[in-house]
Amino acid sequence: MNAFEAGTIWWRPERRVIAATTDAPVRQGRVAFRALVAFTAILLLTPQTVIPVLKTLRIALAAGGLAIAAHLFDATLRRRPVLPASPEVVTALALLLWAVLTVPFSYWPGGSVALMSDQYLKALVFFWLIAALVTTRRRLWTFGWALVLCSIPLALTALSHFGSGVYVTTSAAPLQRIGGIAGLTGNPNDLALTLNLVIPIAGALLFTSRGVLARTVALTSLLLSVPAVIVTFSRAGFLTICAIAVASLLCFVKRRAPAPAAAVLVVACSVLPLLPAGYLERLSTITDIEADQTGSAVGRWSDYQLSLRLVAQNPIVGVGLGQDILALDQIRLRPTWRNVHNAYLEYAVDLGVPGFLMFLALLIASIRSARRIEALATRAPALRDLGIMASGVRIALVAFVVAAFFHPIAYQFYFFCVAGLAVALKRVYRSELPARATAVHE
Repeated sequence: MNAFEAGTIWWRPERRVIAATTDAPVRQGRVAFRALVAFTAILLLTPQTVIPVLKTLRIALAAGGLAIAAHLFDATLRRRPVLPASPEVVTALALLLWAVLTVPFSYWPGGSVALMSDQYLKALVFFWLIAALVTTRRRLWTFGWALVLCSIPLALTALSHFGSGVYVTTSAAPLQRIGGIAGLTGNPNDLALTLNLVIPIAGALLFTSRGVLARTVALTSLLLSVPAVIVTFSRAGFLTICAIAVASLLCFVKRRAPAPAAAVLVVACSVLPLLPAGYLERLSTITDIEADQTGSAVGRWSDYQLSLRLVAQNPIVGVGLGQDILALDQIRLRPTWRNVHNAYLEYAVDLGVPGFLMFLALLIASIRSARRIEALATRAPALRDLGIMASGVRIALVAFVVAAFFHPIAYQFYFFCVAGLAVALKRVYRSELPARATAVHE
């Protein structure tokens, strides 16, 4: 086999591997896992905004509650640990404990408690459920497909809004921008972030799927998501998708896969002449912030500098979970009631240097886990498809590393979803290759 042939078939899974998965792990926690998938779909698509009666049923709470209750019942019945013993889970718990300990020192303790109970705890529970329930290759692929299938209506909505001129900004705004479905993707920047995090997963499924229909769906997600990110006019979205392209290209080169690498370059070059009017001018404000007519670039740069001042003033306990808004408004020239658009600075301002370092440790540990499984699974011919999925998760985490510099998303679901998959990769590796379980250290 020559190098080109090896590069073009590296992604094809071994057919005999699928049969190697036993039925026992699949049956364990089946109800909890299905509820988790349902909760993920509800979280991304928010059907209750389209069908108002679903709001009264509180379907997200019902699905999440069922997943938690079913997992606790199953773990108790089988005498299995409720939480996976991994560095990521321990670090996430330590970060939560630190957030609780800093509440008495918060600028607004009630606000910190409200954010913790309404958003942060939910994101951490989501992370825990993914890490605890995605334990087999079948479940890993099912969860990945759930994300990809949800990305298609999200991308279609963005493209439809752009084509029909449905904007979330007023007609008097310097820049007209589209939005997505309400919830996590209602804001154009959040919509771009969501699609960007799913793109590497869709790529992994494209290369590991054997059926024509499955490959078509994955390819459709990619072909819709890339232009959808562009029409959001999100500068952070553009930088993030560039990071995904570079990371993917390096991955293909490392795996000696010339065909996919060439495809990335062709897509990147073909997108340039199709960019919408005003897009390049929007991107130019990344470096020339004074040219931004919306004033957001100048405002964010000012917030970065003010946030560093706050960190210097409160280096240990910070200003309290979610209270960077209050702290910044006290030293801004004009109050804006706006978070600092940088997840790293959010942690540093809110929870001090210890909180920032714990979050950084969690992020690094997640990337290392994905990279380790990527290397181990790639060396085992029977697990090459798992190695490809690990590559997708790692690239998604790299995408988050870039996006976190520009988004106020410290306590939201985005990162914790992908980090949960990084933990799940280790558990899937163990379930698929138990004889080599000692190769992965928790």
